[in-house]
Amino acid sequence: MASFSYLCPASWYFTVPTVSPFLRQRVAFLGLFFVPCLLLLLLIMDLRHWATSLPRDRQYERYLARVGDLEATNTEDPNLNYGLVVDCGSSGSRIFVYFWPRHNGNPHDLLDIKQMRDRNSQPVVKKIKPGISAMADTPEHASDYLRPLLSFAAAHVPVKKHRETPLYILCTAGMRLLPERQQLAILADLVKDLPLEFDFLFSQSQAEVISGKQEGKRIKRAALGRGISLVLQQQIREAFSISSVGVYAWIGINFVLGRFDHEDESEADTSVDSAAGRRRTVGILDMGGASLQIAYEVPTSASVLPPKQEEAAKILLAEFNLGCDAQHTEHVYRVYVTTFLGFGGNFARQRYEDLVLNETLSKNRLLGQKTGLSPDNPFLDPCLPVGLTDVVERNSQVLHYRGRGDWAACRAMLSPLLARSNTSQASLNGIYQSPIDFNNSEFYGFSEFFYCTEDVLRIGGRYHGPTFAKAAQDYCGMTWSVLAQRFKNGLFSSHADEHRLKYQCFKSAWMYEVLHEGFHFPYDYPNLQTAQLVYDREVQWTLGAILYKTRFLPLRDLRQGGVRQAHGSWFRLSFVYNHYLFFACTLVVLLAIVLYLLRIHRIHRRQTRASAPLDLLWIEQVVPMIGVQVGP
Repeated sequence: MASFSYLCPASWYFTVPTVSPFLRQRVAFLGLFFVPCLLLLLLIMDLRHWATSLPRDRQYERYLARVGDLEATNTEDPNLNYGLVVDCGSSGSRIFVYFWPRHNGNPHDLLDIKQMRDRNSQPVVKKIKPGISAMADTPEHASDYLRPLLSFAAAHVPVKKHRETPLYILCTAGMRLLPERQQLAILADLVKDLPLEFDFLFSQSQAEVISGKQEGKRIKRAALGRGISLVLQQQIREAFSISSVGVYAWIGINFVLGRFDHEDESEADTSVDSAAGRRRTVGILDMGGASLQIAYEVPTSASVLPPKQEEAAKILLAEFNLGCDAQHTEHVYRVYVTTFLGFGGNFARQRYEDLVLNETLSKNRLLGQKTGLSPDNPFLDPCLPVGLTDVVERNSQVLHYRGRGDWAACRAMLSPLLARSNTSQASLNGIYQSPIDFNNSEFYGFSEFFYCTEDVLRIGGRYHGPTFAKAAQDYCGMTWSVLAQRFKNGLFSSHADEHRLKYQCFKSAWMYEVLHEGFHFPYDYPNLQTAQLVYDREVQWTLGAILYKTRFLPLRDLRQGGVRQAHGSWFRLSFVYNHYLFFACTLVVLLAIVLYLLRIHRIHRRQTRASAPLDLLWIEQVVPMIGVQVGP
């Protein structure tokens, strides 16, 4: 009840009935209880969703990025930057056009460089023949030689981006065979004439010959000062040939595989260096026709070696920083990289044929035999399929072959070609090899490693030593007529040809010996993946080259947007955590309201109890007064 009194000329009193306050309090308390419970439930669901969806989002983003690599490049995007790399090889030159968006501002991340694709989603690349070494006698025409390539690139890169697009001209095999005087003359013409016609960012330091010569001079100076023998100097110099290309190839493969990303702390168990807390990189094995190459990261903790081997190890290790400055060491890598000239599949076959020819002719002279001198008395080659005939001619000397398909005997005959030494740390050709932790490593095998396992045997992909050995032995034991018939029936890969069929037995034995006897890989090593493509695309060493060459470019974006990035980082951090703080504050405020209402309720009840006797007394005093006023 609510009581009202009004005293005017006549005093009067009335009461108004109201709704019970207990019902409103119950509704208020129920609402206050329901709201915190709802906020608490939303908080728990949000925490679970954030914790479980974040890794999926990263994986999904990586998937979308790989899919986006195959789409046409949006040249209308003003935030894209471009870069050009010219690979001047022995048989021709190719230009690759790359692009990348503006750096995200995180100094721990590399530039997201991708190969440019045209409107038809095809890679922007062009090749011309012959190689630039053909300009040796007319170096003044070197710029004319590269004009078609640069004109092609200029047509794809937006004109307004030309002045800020770096151009790198990197020469390999053909140029390194020329005298240094001719090399310098060709490079000088490029540096002088190309800037007159094209507006690309290009200077003298961006045109070079990637050669083992410079490394050989450095090795010689270091070796003389450290007492390394001349034989070891020569071996190291040969192994160092085109090692820079090997480093670039290693960088490109690991970049495409995402092994330079440091955002997945959950993958610390795959780290090559647990202290660094980064993802484990992969090693590469690449066997071409003439050379063999191996490159892999070496942990910072190295075993104690004899002095000479320790110096050789330091020379053969390439240490570099892919970070944007020297202060960020998360991208410092120590990579063992070595190239073995003459250990490729085709060149190894030539060396084998030379060895067989010399030994057979020497044996014929000593024993008076005529083995291999006529088709009727051929040399029985264990490295050729059964019944296959072949003829080898060297300097007017002819040797006739007939295959007998004995894979084990073939391996035994190939063992001397490995040129191993007696030291435990030596691999092919007696070159020092840094130890490999086979229990915590992963390798990719390219070129002949893939062809030997896939083109004929059809077991490419994850390599398993015993399975490969059984398949290779079975193939070698087949007759040539059966193999030829299977080839006609299309039972082999579409990439296989008659040359592959003839020398598959030899190359599979050579690959097996190189891998397990030369590089000391365990026969049951489970982490070798033979491949031709990575994520359905061919990875060129030029990708690694431009990654390394442009590693300082993020500094420009970091300096220009330093303050903005700092505020942006604070905002992102506060946004992630402050909404949880908001929920906590809301709960505290609601609790304070509840406590305040309870306190008001208690005060109201006390006042009600205290005012009840006063009301009765007031009524007793007022009623007689009313009676007196209404009397006559």
